Amino acid sequence: MKSIYMDHSATTPVDPQVFSAMIPYFTDMFGNASSIHRQGRYAAQAVEKARGQVAALIGAAPSELIFTSGGTEADNQAIIGYLAGNPQKGKHIITSAIEHHAILHTCDFMVKQGYVVTVLPVTPQGIVEPEVLRSALRPDTALVSIMHANNEVGTIQDIQALAGLSHEAGAVFHTDAVQSVGKIPIDVKAMGIDLLSASSHKLYGPKGIGCLYCRQGLRINSLLHGGGHERNLRAGTVNVPAVAGFGAAAELAAQRLSDNTAHLKYLGRLLLQGITDTIPNVRLTGHPTERLPGSVSFCFDFVEGESMLLMLDNYGVMASSGSACTSGSLDPSHVLLALGLSHETAHGSLRLTLGKDNTAADVDYVLEVLPKIIEQLRLMSPLG
Repeated sequence: MKSIYMDHSATTPVDPQVFSAMIPYFTDMFGNASSIHRQGRYAAQAVEKARGQVAALIGAAPSELIFTSGGTEADNQAIIGYLAGNPQKGKHIITSAIEHHAILHTCDFMVKQGYVVTVLPVTPQGIVEPEVLRSALRPDTALVSIMHANNEVGTIQDIQALAGLSHEAGAVFHTDAVQSVGKIPIDVKAMGIDLLSASSHKLYGPKGIGCLYCRQGLRINSLLHGGGHERNLRAGTVNVPAVAGFGAAAELAAQRLSDNTAHLKYLGRLLLQGITDTIPNVRLTGHPTERLPGSVSFCFDFVEGESMLLMLDNYGVMASSGSACTSGSLDPSHVLLALGLSHETAHGSLRLTLGKDNTAADVDYVLEVLPKIIEQLRLMSPLG
């Protein structure tokens, strides 16, 4: 049976070069990066090398990066850490209706702490319009958090415009860039980003490691209390092998960015066109052009998403329906509902996210089996 992985927005395989970069820190150079002997120095050097590699990928200074356990912790650190460290800035937070739950649930937590949260609507293509943000900003707005690229539909936001409006109102701007770092160009200085979350396992690095970019001069509080790791901003012994892997993955992503983008855009166009040409009653979700390269998402009328995934898996194709983080839920995607889709339509969602190792032959195979699956499911559907 074929085995075709098209769920790269959920996670990516660790690149062999990344794995090789990690191995020494499990074995020969196993030290604690806080120790002052040579084993500790080897580890500390690896951490600082990786900090520089990741910082270079997003145009930051190495000193502006805090390593975390992943994107979720980075999002929590950004929101809770900034607001706790700057109570005088105000009690108002702005975010969007299509954010990852790491943002939305953290904002819910802040409501219980006495904050007011405004959740911005999006267009049917998933865009946060700058004028909508402008109208929501208030004198007491402390923080605006809008994701760079959506994990479900791939829509990319105009972060520079949104950050600029936030700064005009005196608010700090955070973006969850977990899906975009390493896939499209990012320059935190040029884009006006104050806080940015990233995760290694979305760019062919290991799981369990991410980072928060925090602009120099910005005060944030630590979430974890203990030792003085990460400049007193993240207590706990540093996961040196994972950090080294994150650094190697970031460096490779920077080197390959142009070639990977062209490859994924080409395959994405083939897949998008093939699906719309061969399957009736299907709608593209997200923006048709302002979307992550290689990210294709559809809703199929009269089809249930989980059945579609199981049948694709039987053919050896691995994909997802909505977000991987909530794929066990029976509720329709909050992102698709925010785009204005009905519950019934949202239940028929399919997300195909391509990676650097996918080929045109992979796309051809999906275009061969998917129409059969949709036809079979519709024949069984009471809604068709």
